[in-house]
Amino acid sequence: MARKFTRSHDETSRESGRNGGRESGRAKGKERTEQRPDIQRRARIDVEFDEQTVLGALFGQFDTNLVLIENRLGVYISARGNRAMIEGPDDAVARARDVLKGMHQRLLAGHEIDAGAIEALIVMSNEPTLEGIITGAPQGAPPIMIRTRKKTIVPRSATQIEYMRALIRDDLIFALGPAGTGKTYLAVAQAVAQLINGSVQRLILSRPAVEAGERLGFLPGDMKEKVDPYLRPLYDALYDCMPPEQVERRLASGEIEIAPIAFMRGRTLADAFVILDEAQNTTPGQMKMFLTRFGQNSRMVVCGDPRQVDLPGGPAASGLADAVTRLEGVAGIGTVRFTVADVVRHPIVGRIVEAYEGNEP
Repeated sequence: MARKFTRSHDETSRESGRNGGRESGRAKGKERTEQRPDIQRRARIDVEFDEQTVLGALFGQFDTNLVLIENRLGVYISARGNRAMIEGPDDAVARARDVLKGMHQRLLAGHEIDAGAIEALIVMSNEPTLEGIITGAPQGAPPIMIRTRKKTIVPRSATQIEYMRALIRDDLIFALGPAGTGKTYLAVAQAVAQLINGSVQRLILSRPAVEAGERLGFLPGDMKEKVDPYLRPLYDALYDCMPPEQVERRLASGEIEIAPIAFMRGRTLADAFVILDEAQNTTPGQMKMFLTRFGQNSRMVVCGDPRQVDLPGGPAASGLADAVTRLEGVAGIGTVRFTVADVVRHPIVGRIVEAYEGNEP
């Protein structure tokens, strides 16, 4: 039974939890106002929600979701019954309204809302395409999402929308950008969805077995046990999109194959969804070999971060940059570039990436 949300009964209990964050945000806002001669125009609007059964999840326990929006956008939100009053700078108020509407739409569609989803909506609220992301505009068009057996995945940044469209539209996609932007995860999710609906017969996940700045020496076990540590991120994404028993069954039957790039030579990958992860660690020769494995009724996604090359020769030795230079603009080939703004892990990851990249020559 859904929790019927009333504001009055927990007004006092939540004030102590949110006063600290709110006072801190107000203090920072005061400092900014003193430094700027032009004070932003302020606005106040009311947002009404028709479906009250999701209000508990929308506002969060003790209004934690509202506090998050307040602290990130510098607004004040007061919720009573099925209404939320938003007050603050007019542009921030408009963004907060769009974020709350987006959260409400996702809850009505059966999706869960967590801090990561709220952060993503806040980022996308600065994009002109937010309304289309949430409602699937233009009218009549299906919403942008990937459905798998375990979850439904919706985009968390504007670039992810472009990427998800490319995953459907193009035969070969290069996904470039820093860690945490969802390059590999979304590709695996799309591959799982196409495997389940029968549009491809096999899912092949590959990556070069290159150590990240350290030498592990000889690893024990058979060939699978030797290469599995390098392929663990692909397994993690796979298990997040499919029930474990299905993953194991499809791995045993060969419908899903996870192998290092060295095992691709001499093969033709037809009726398959093929993903190459950490592609920046391939040589130009390896990349050419991999790309020419392309078979009929297949789709290939090449993911990598051109700034994170672990090859002895550095970025100049990377086959990813070479391939993008040669193939960008070729018919049927799409290139999607992610930036620090598209990082969808913990917000601190984006700041870490930005700090490192800002200090690079």
